[in-house]
Amino acid sequence: KHAEAKGYKYVLIDEIASGINEKREANTDLWVYDMLKDVGLDKKFSAQGSTIKEIDEALSTASKRGTGKVGFPEYVGVVKDFLIVIENKADTAKHIDRDDNGLIKDDVKSVTDYAVNGALFYGLHLSANTSYKKIIAIGISGNEKNHNISPIFIDERGGYRELKELETFISFREDNITEYYEREILECKTDENLK
Repeated sequence: KHAEAKGYKYVLIDEIASGINEKREANTDLWVYDMLKDVGLDKKFSAQGSTIKEIDEALSTASKRGTGKVGFPEYVGVVKDFLIVIENKADTAKHIDRDDNGLIKDDVKSVTDYAVNGALFYGLHLSANTSYKKIIAIGISGNEKNHNISPIFIDERGGYRELKELETFISFREDNITEYYEREILECKTDENLK
């Protein structure tokens, strides 16, 4: 009986920890939404899917567990001709998982447990299953005070490149995204500062 009671205690602790983590994840989702709203992008993004049929259909087979079933990043949006996908985690320790060569891991555990790995997974899936040629996958971890925001550009061939860490989404506003693309992705020298 004591062993059964002790096992029950651990199950309860796991359930409580899971509930706390879900609340932290929800708070991170809200903080990310507030950041989108702060720069006027909230109307261009959808949570847990997309209102754009082509994107929503592509997500219908985007399970991070590789089951071929539905999978939804936290946010998906289109700004000009850029498809932007955001995956976030509450814990900065769950920001990115790399292999021994420094590459972003793409195994199921890394993709499901880490923000950048998940964002890259969704970005690559959308690259292969939509007509969008310019995709920016963003992995975010943490909260307002302590966070990481890591964008990755995915080209039309499914190649990708990690970009400089960000503090806000201002670079992705309609009046800034072309400048960001030219400066950070194409690496053109520009005179303009982002607005």
